[in-house]
Parts: sequence; C-alpha cells; structure tokens
Amino acid sequence: MSDTARIHPTAVVDPAARLGEGVSVGAFTWIGAEVEIGDGCEIGPHCSFHGPTRIGRDNRFVGHAAVGGEPQDKKFAGERTELVIGDRNVFREFVTLNRGTGGGGGITRIGDDNWLLAYTHVAHDCIVGNHCIFSNNTTLAGHVTVGDWVIISGFAGAHQFCRIGDHAFLAMGALANGDVTPFTMIGGNSLGRPRGINSEGLKRRGFSPERIAAIKRAYRTLFVAGLPLAEAREQLAQQAQDSEDVRLLLDFIDGGERPLLR
Repeated sequence: MSDTARIHPTAVVDPAARLGEGVSVGAFTWIGAEVEIGDGCEIGPHCSFHGPTRIGRDNRFVGHAAVGGEPQDKKFAGERTELVIGDRNVFREFVTLNRGTGGGGGITRIGDDNWLLAYTHVAHDCIVGNHCIFSNNTTLAGHVTVGDWVIISGFAGAHQFCRIGDHAFLAMGALANGDVTPFTMIGGNSLGRPRGINSEGLKRRGFSPERIAAIKRAYRTLFVAGLPLAEAREQLAQQAQDSEDVRLLLDFIDGGERPLLR
C-alpha cells in the first residue's frame, strides 16, 4: 500500500489489497484481497471492492458502489474471474459492477473516461468502451458489448449478448433486445426501435456534414428502404467504398450473433 494513501479510520482494507499513490478511501468502505486501485483514485463512503479487481488511475467512486462482486449467474461455481477498469471514470451512487464468468471469457471490462450515474448495473462479462455516459438506472445484462461514445438514457438497458455500436443513443426507457448499430438513435417506451441517427452527438464530436450525410444515407438504406437485410448489406458495401463510417457500420452488421434491432 502506498504511503500517500488516505484511508478513513472506519474503512477496512485487506493487507493483500494494493492502493496507488494519492488514493483516498472514505468512511465505512471495505476493500478486499486481490484488489488493485491505481494512483489518484477517490473512493467515497460505504463502498465495497471484491477481487480479483484491477482499477486504473484517477477514477472516482462517489459512494455506496459495489465493485467486483460475484456474477449473478447460477452457473458460476467460484472460478477465478476478474473485473478490469480503465482510467478517469466516474461511478456515482449505488453503481454495481460484477466480475466475469468462466464460461463468458472471465473478465468484465470497462474502458476510460466513462460516466456511470446512480444505480447503473454492469453485469458479468460485459465489455464497455470509452467516453460513454450511462444515465441513472441503466442496466446491462450479461455479455453485453458497448462501443465508444455511447449514451444510454435513464431506465434503459440491454438484453444478454446484445451489442451497442459506437456513437449510438438509447432514449429514456429503451430496452434493446437486439444489436444496436453504430450512430443509431433508439426510441424509448419499452422495446426500442431505430429512430434516425445520432446527428447532434456526431456534430458535437466534430463529424463533418459530409460524414453525417453518408451515415444518414446508410441509415435510410438499412432501416427505411424496406430492403431485406442481405440486399441492404450489398448496397452498404458499395457505399462503404467512399466512407469509413459506413465501413464501420457494415463490419458491425457482419460481426454479430444476435439479430439487428431493426
């Protein structure tokens, strides 16, 4: 344990845990064995950290977070699995993050620069990218994959094994029971459906009008034209010759096991 770690007198830290430089630990927090917490992390009160868990630097856990707990999977038999968290993430009140399962790859992974707001749940074997925002009560079931720059609104979530592509947006209360393509907005009110592209988000991230126009054209081909998926894919392959963004969309379509949310 670093000599510069600041630990509240009521906190309990296992001797086998490793805390980096400048880590602060709030009141009544519990940190177990095989937990590694990187430099500069700030941990609020009443949190729990179970290992094996590896956490990068400059993360903030506001309070009452449950990190690295056993997966909520009846098939889990105590095998060694992990939770791995990157850098500069914010985890608000009552966030729950579970470790992976032996049958699902063994690791739950969260990238860098994400905001997970109150009561967010990330289940076993999920993979979350970078720069995502999960609003209050976002729920990811097991084995969900989330790309970069994804926004999930309050009380929304995803079914097991679903994928959510880069720059997607899920509206309040949207439930994804299929793969959500990159750049796509999913409407709320229970089972979500595509409602256009996330053009405002793309503008904020510096996408040019030409790039956004190409993405809109691809969206119309896939979701509006009424084409069978195989035929839409052929047209997208032509469009992808002039657009890396459409190529990303096409690669996403070809890479999944679950049906597209269409």
